Amino acid sequence: MTDFSHRHIMLKLSGEMLGGQQGYGIDGDALEMIAGEIADTRKLGCKVSVVIGGGNIFRGSAAAKWGIERASADYMGMLATIINGLALQATLENKYQIQTRVMTAITMPEVAEPYIRRKAIKHLDSGRVVIFAGGTGNPLFTTDTAASLRAREVGADIILKATKVDGIYDSDPMKNPAAKKFANLSYLDVISKKLDVMDATAITMCMEANLPIMVFKLGAPGSVRTAVLNPQVGTMVT
Repeated sequence: MTDFSHRHIMLKLSGEMLGGQQGYGIDGDALEMIAGEIADTRKLGCKVSVVIGGGNIFRGSAAAKWGIERASADYMGMLATIINGLALQATLENKYQIQTRVMTAITMPEVAEPYIRRKAIKHLDSGRVVIFAGGTGNPLFTTDTAASLRAREVGADIILKATKVDGIYDSDPMKNPAAKKFANLSYLDVISKKLDVMDATAITMCMEANLPIMVFKLGAPGSVRTAVLNPQVGTMVT
């Protein structure tokens, strides 16, 4: 087995990742690519947990302009994450023959298991990929916070936050070619510099447990595996 320090990873995916080039809905090629990255990473012998967003289907924070109350909008967004989780589960199982469980913070036993911490740990110990959907089950909390919460609950060694850029910059590298990339940051740096990486609640939860966060680019094949093995490919928050 390859020697590396992080044996249990929490992969945080935005819903937009499943939208592919169009950025909305579920793109088959993007879905297959992400499932392939998870399958490839499991070959290292590490446990894999996943928290996925729902912004490709519905973003609760943007619904106020339609007159939808924020709490209701957030619940709609949580349901969107469950749709994404089921799509990812189907691809992992049907194409890659990887046993997968979707566990939801919102009870709907006909389609997924309710989240129970000890049961989630048992699934992971049995070699299954566990996809945590439905956010935290509460409005006003992001899926970044859900990733931090679940990572701590199931004992993940690191959160790998997949983005469209190769780390954290002092400004948007898509708009500013001179943007400076950070190799390493402290949790307090992220909060004080107001870097748009994860919300303050998520960062604080990681800081309390000294749970590292790696921000990396999900792009070329093998990018998740590379992030596990080489912390220099992105930005490490510790």
